[in-house]
Amino acid sequence: MTMQGGLLQDKIAVIHGGSGAIGGAVARAFARDGARVHLTARHREGLERVAQDIAAAGGHAAIATLDAMDADAVEAHAQAVAESEGRIDIALNAVGIVHVQGPTFAELSVQEYLQPIADYNRCNFLTAQAAAKRMRSGGVLLTLSTPGSRMSGVGFLGYGATCASIEAFSRLLAGELGPAGIRVVCLRPHAIPDALPRSHAREVFAESARRAGVSIEAMLEEAARTGTLLGRLPTLQQVANYAAFVASDRAAAMTGAIANLSCGALVD
Repeated sequence: MTMQGGLLQDKIAVIHGGSGAIGGAVARAFARDGARVHLTARHREGLERVAQDIAAAGGHAAIATLDAMDADAVEAHAQAVAESEGRIDIALNAVGIVHVQGPTFAELSVQEYLQPIADYNRCNFLTAQAAAKRMRSGGVLLTLSTPGSRMSGVGFLGYGATCASIEAFSRLLAGELGPAGIRVVCLRPHAIPDALPRSHAREVFAESARRAGVSIEAMLEEAARTGTLLGRLPTLQQVANYAAFVASDRAAAMTGAIANLSCGALVD
């Protein structure tokens, strides 16, 4: 998985949510391209699976169990990585948080609406701040959004507002950190079908699919067929490969950007 002269050779990367579908795929891609990855999640079993895959392919992965909502735990982990490695070069927040999708505005409680907005913004703020304090010029912060930030529809009001706020956070943070030479890029993939077996997304999508009277897989197939220019949805490998590229020096001119990985569901 490591390659001499890879895109991320000897870079130090921290991935929160490293046991999840996107976090794990990105971790493997980073390690393949030469990075030393440090993975966190709340549960150890998933982290160990990803770390074992990376080690079996000749890469380096360290794991730590923590809750990305816990400011002290996030700070302590970033400090430990910086002390052991000398710095942090790349950080990705790939934390997935279960939230309500499906109910209409009339059915939605204010708590259900606000929960993803509060939780996703809290953990993105904490992980970005902890990593940025240990970055040098050339550091890269990556966040995650979805096309829900710009789409209008029924059943995803809270999460759509969440994604819009994460994108705004990323743009504004790029302005704050640009003078220090730190780049910020938000990745905006559409729903990823091959992530479902390892993602919280299956639970999140379940109610919307039930209301539509179809399986989750059929719901995503319809979204791909009728809602994207390419007639398909992104794969985990495609998202991970792009993350590795944009975290590398080959994308050194890019910051404050929202990377459209929606297969044409949105057209910029």
